[in-house]
Amino acid sequence: MATSVLISILITFLVIVLVLYLVARLPVDARMKQIIQIIVVLIGIVSLLKYIAVF
Repeated sequence: MATSVLISILITFLVIVLVLYLVARLPVDARMKQIIQIIVVLIGIVSLLKYIAVF
């Protein structure tokens, strides 16, 4: 049980990092990149909090 939670947390973290990397490579305005990065980080934090049973 604990191992599957740790693997899920690791996969979620890697997906967040990958999405942030891809957003940084988008040819859009810097302000738009910042907004997208904030949204991705917030979604990632909520997703990680779900795994440690806060929500």
